[in-house]
Amino acid sequence: APERALAQISREWMLKTLEVNSIGPIMLTQALEPLLKSKNRPVASMTSSSPEGRPPSVVASLSARVGSINDNRLGGWYSYRVSKAALNMATKNMALELKRSGILVVSLHPGTTETGLSEPFAKNVRPEKLFSPSFTVSQLLGVIGGLDERHTGGFYAWDGQPIEW
Repeated sequence: APERALAQISREWMLKTLEVNSIGPIMLTQALEPLLKSKNRPVASMTSSSPEGRPPSVVASLSARVGSINDNRLGGWYSYRVSKAALNMATKNMALELKRSGILVVSLHPGTTETGLSEPFAKNVRPEKLFSPSFTVSQLLGVIGGLDERHTGGFYAWDGQPIEW
């Protein structure tokens, strides 16, 4: 269960959460960078699609609204919040670096989706705010499909609305 107080934090759990939610996406992007660059075009011609009809390469990391420092009004969830905030910082860093290669990098908040992670608190979520996995995937693909260079380095919700860091 997510930690609600400092006394509940475990070093091991925090490190594991950082490894999965922050370090994993960074290392995956590092490994895929040569492929992303080879299939892309220079930043000078970066638009929502190339003359060949190819969209730009996109690195879209699954973050969470609870990773927004500005939006944190309840506290708690230490390991998860910290790991998603770290991912958001990495997103911004990678976006600044990879923009020169025409690669878009964003963090996405999928909304509360019916998964094992949300199961313990799903009963407290209004039905219209609890999404099926297929709805979430459809929404996020729509957001990704609408991205262009103005969006790189940003944090966006499932409905395309920007989220403050």
